[in-house]
Amino acid sequence: MNAPFNKVIVVDFETRWDKREYTLSKLTTEEYIRDPRFKAFGLGWKELNSDKPAEWVTQEDIPSFISQFDWSQTAVLAHNAQFDIAILSWIYGIKPAFIFDSLSMARALRGVEVGNSLAVLAQHYGLPPKGEAVNSSDGLEYLSYDIEQELAQYCLHDVFLCEAVFNRLNEEVAGGYPKKELRLIDMTIKMFINPVLELDEEMLREAIEDERTKREALLKKANVEDSALASNDQFADVLLSLGVKPPTKISKTTGKEAYAFAKNDALFQALLNSENEDVALICEARLKVKSTLERTRAQRFVDIAERGTLPVPLNYYGAHTGRWSASKGSGLNLQNLKRGSFLRKSIQAPDGYTLVVCDLSQIEPRVLAYLADYASLLEIFSSGKDAYAAFGAQMFGIPTLSKESHPDLRQSAKSALLGCGYGMGWASFSAQLLTGFLGAPPTMYDKDFAKQLGVTQQDLADFVGWNRNIELMENIPRTCTDNELLIHCIAAKKIIDKYREAAHPVVNLWELCSALIDRSLAGEKEHKYKCLTFAKESIILPSGLALRYPNLTAEYDERGRVQWFYGADRKRLYGGKVVENIVQAVARCVMTDGMLRIQKRYSCVLTVHDEVVVLVPEDEAKKATQWVLEQMIMEPSYMQGIPLDAEADSNKRYGEAK
Repeated sequence: MNAPFNKVIVVDFETRWDKREYTLSKLTTEEYIRDPRFKAFGLGWKELNSDKPAEWVTQEDIPSFISQFDWSQTAVLAHNAQFDIAILSWIYGIKPAFIFDSLSMARALRGVEVGNSLAVLAQHYGLPPKGEAVNSSDGLEYLSYDIEQELAQYCLHDVFLCEAVFNRLNEEVAGGYPKKELRLIDMTIKMFINPVLELDEEMLREAIEDERTKREALLKKANVEDSALASNDQFADVLLSLGVKPPTKISKTTGKEAYAFAKNDALFQALLNSENEDVALICEARLKVKSTLERTRAQRFVDIAERGTLPVPLNYYGAHTGRWSASKGSGLNLQNLKRGSFLRKSIQAPDGYTLVVCDLSQIEPRVLAYLADYASLLEIFSSGKDAYAAFGAQMFGIPTLSKESHPDLRQSAKSALLGCGYGMGWASFSAQLLTGFLGAPPTMYDKDFAKQLGVTQQDLADFVGWNRNIELMENIPRTCTDNELLIHCIAAKKIIDKYREAAHPVVNLWELCSALIDRSLAGEKEHKYKCLTFAKESIILPSGLALRYPNLTAEYDERGRVQWFYGADRKRLYGGKVVENIVQAVARCVMTDGMLRIQKRYSCVLTVHDEVVVLVPEDEAKKATQWVLEQMIMEPSYMQGIPLDAEADSNKRYGEAK
């Protein structure tokens, strides 16, 4: 990376707070900094790796201090840079040339499941412990001389710790922390601290009012109060009054019987789609009352719109495989906005600009096919044809299969291609189909569909002849009869079996990864496979970072089979799970490589899963859309021959671009 700066300074702000009402435990970072009560008591700083000690800058001296730097040539380092650099940007109008964040680096190197606070990292690296002097400023608007001196020493120690932790993190990776990944951290922080996306406040207010009107009309029609539907016990009584036995399930949390009233519970879904209009109406009203998420987020959008543009709160390396996640405590998860929702449509580009939205197509199945040397599937992707129909033709042995001729089989092939590549069993597949597999509507296979699949009497005999199958089936929540569930499960198993028969290269990859758990992850014998290196408790990725499996140990089940577990919470690891991890991690590398190419010309202002949102001038929209598409599907040097594809479109509004 050619550094776009000539110096790096470490900074840490100390700010006004009040544990009763004005604190980051009760407000989001955006709310806290944009609040009229915000006040910076001062900041600590030092030049990175300089022999000069850190210095304290008082509130009054901050403007003159920051004026001495050429910020177009100055980078900053902070621990949780989303907070400190947002202060620099929003309060003092400073836009650093580059941003380093030791918290983001720690997430990638130590894991997202462990604590990565400055206090925890200081202890982990054997550094002097973080202080507690900040507590003395609780509730104060003005500081006495003694308290300010105490706070200053506390702050300067944090600057020291941040610098030391940053250097330790760099030392953990051969050759230093990957330059590409540092650019991704910088990009992610800038999505938050340099917000450009605007919110349509009028649209949001109208949508909130429209939702309220619909909810009240539904409650009136059902002749119930919202309180009766909000309470599980009272809702159960309402169902009983309609002659319906409230559905129950065994809670995964407590192990005890509980009401099955969640939106994704198969039994509740059956009531929601009941032929009894009163029952269906009551269940729909229940969802309206309980669905506070959309209302809460809409109101939060309105509140942000009143304060300014939309900061995008994302955690770099928010998941085990490196994907982004919503920033903890942000109160805003932009990763799960429904397609077509008014929330998506309310997000728009500023005047003179438009948004290009580009989404990688079937990136995980493509990466899986490449890693598994699944030649026939790679050929399907290369052909540009309907991948689900073409795979279905191969999977079901029907050369003429298409969306028009065999829609149900095509949908099953799609489910298998997108969801069954990681060792999913028929029982899990059956249960997920009943509640809606991968966002699809709830599905229950019947006799006619089983016949299409080629289910035979022998399949039935083989299924019921193994007690384990019956045990698994009995644990699946359902509203159908036992016979209907049996047909559904046999059909689901047939799909799983057909997938594994057609996708034998994928099955071979599961087996290879299972062997490598023992040989490399636990046995320390390094093994290179395509763009991956399997080593002791880690799999090194093309990015230079690694999937990590700390404290990997073997245990044996009641049948004497080895079971692998890792981490403090003892997560189970097996061949299919390793394949899932490497596919998602490599897909993330492909995604981020494209984003970094785009960032050289335009600003990436949001990313959601396999989708990137790019801000471009309106008069460049058509040309930019094609260029962005080309950057996203460029063949990676570490996956030569992989056929990538994507969809791209542009619009002023995010929700209208696709």
